[in-house]
Amino acid sequence: MPARKKTESKSSRFEGIVFVVSLGCPKNLVDTEVMTGILLSNGFRLSLDPRQADIYLINTCAFIPPARAETAAALEEAASWKRKSPRRRRIIVTGCLIHWDRSGDFRKQFPAVDLWAGVDDIPRIARLIKRARTAGNTPLPGPNSSPPSFLYDENLPRLQLTLPHIAYLKIADGCDNRCSYCAIPDIRGRLRSRTLRSVVAEAETARNNGAAELLLLAQDTTAFGSDRGGRDDLSALLHALDQPEGNFWIRLLYTHPAHFRPELIELIAAGKHILPYIDLPLQHISDKLLSSMRRRISAAATRELLKRLRQNIPGLAIRTTFITGLPGETADDFKLLRDFILEQEFERLGVFSYSPEPGTPAAGFSAPVPAAVAAERAAELMRVQAKISLKKNKSLVGREFDVIVDVAGTSSAVGRSYMDAPEIDNCVVLPKVRTVMPGKIYRSVITGAAEYELTAKLKTESGRHK
Repeated sequence: MPARKKTESKSSRFEGIVFVVSLGCPKNLVDTEVMTGILLSNGFRLSLDPRQADIYLINTCAFIPPARAETAAALEEAASWKRKSPRRRRIIVTGCLIHWDRSGDFRKQFPAVDLWAGVDDIPRIARLIKRARTAGNTPLPGPNSSPPSFLYDENLPRLQLTLPHIAYLKIADGCDNRCSYCAIPDIRGRLRSRTLRSVVAEAETARNNGAAELLLLAQDTTAFGSDRGGRDDLSALLHALDQPEGNFWIRLLYTHPAHFRPELIELIAAGKHILPYIDLPLQHISDKLLSSMRRRISAAATRELLKRLRQNIPGLAIRTTFITGLPGETADDFKLLRDFILEQEFERLGVFSYSPEPGTPAAGFSAPVPAAVAAERAAELMRVQAKISLKKNKSLVGREFDVIVDVAGTSSAVGRSYMDAPEIDNCVVLPKVRTVMPGKIYRSVITGAAEYELTAKLKTESGRHK
């Protein structure tokens, strides 16, 4: 998205060339897009080649150990980059790691970093980097600061880094759920929702700039507005976003099963742009584990919700995730989960093996499950899901679907159906086509199926999503 309004003091003076690395989830990518928009508005330029840059910016993720390992690897690469020109080059680290690393271990491990900037530093990132360029290492109280409170809005500049037809709208930040295994409330702070007007204004800008798919993001999108006493909640937001005419999709990510209301289900079912796709992390189905996870929903209520969703939303595709190996998970608990997956046959599914997060209640639970056992349980569930996915995909052969094209080559194209979020779910390959355009939606007939991929032949350009 182009810059919309200025932040800090807009500068025409050239301030330097920035190479950007954005780690983690799409929610983090939105922060990266805001920072790059601010930098461009304040005299900085961007480069896809770190050799051309004098500033190396890493927006970090620290959610789970693999994310922190990826962050460490990126920091190693940046340190190597800086050693080739230490007097000119600067390393800037932002994002979740700053608030996770309260002990300062990463700061000690990577002394080459010139600036550690927390989430609340996003609006002033240009000014901080200018200071770091002249002062060298500029320590900030990031690792020891309180959880952040920053929340961007439509008035901040933002540079879209996704495909032009895909726009992520972060409608809220932070979380009040306090699941026992999750450090997000300590890393990102309390729930804080944007105003309905702000999100609608940003969505309009995105559509005007060619976005054909709007993806709503938050730590818990179904909690939108609850920090304001429920005024202008998710249902009200979706209703407003669904009103404009035109050919675009609205996709709902990161919902919570305990927060679905009847009016939300009705709105999704009736929406003209809202996809019958729900990202619904369930995490487990054992009542004992759901209780220890603090998920605020029982197994019976989970099953009832799934039943209501499928009965009321035609063609619904559910993406869910589960956690294996939480302390206290027995073989019987795991079997219950495995049987549940076989019973429900989710359209899309992912599994994480549990790893303890320092400072969370679950890290102190008794009866830990060995990491190897947790990992094997996760792998077994994914083997089960692969068979389910293949079965479901084969059942689609011969049916017609709208496909949004992401990449178009000289002789083929790759896109997605309404059942597939970008870079997360399955893809649809359209072989032997030359006339399609990225960002356009085409009516297609499914001709072949694999575990996580469909092939299709083109029929017509479409405006529908079901």
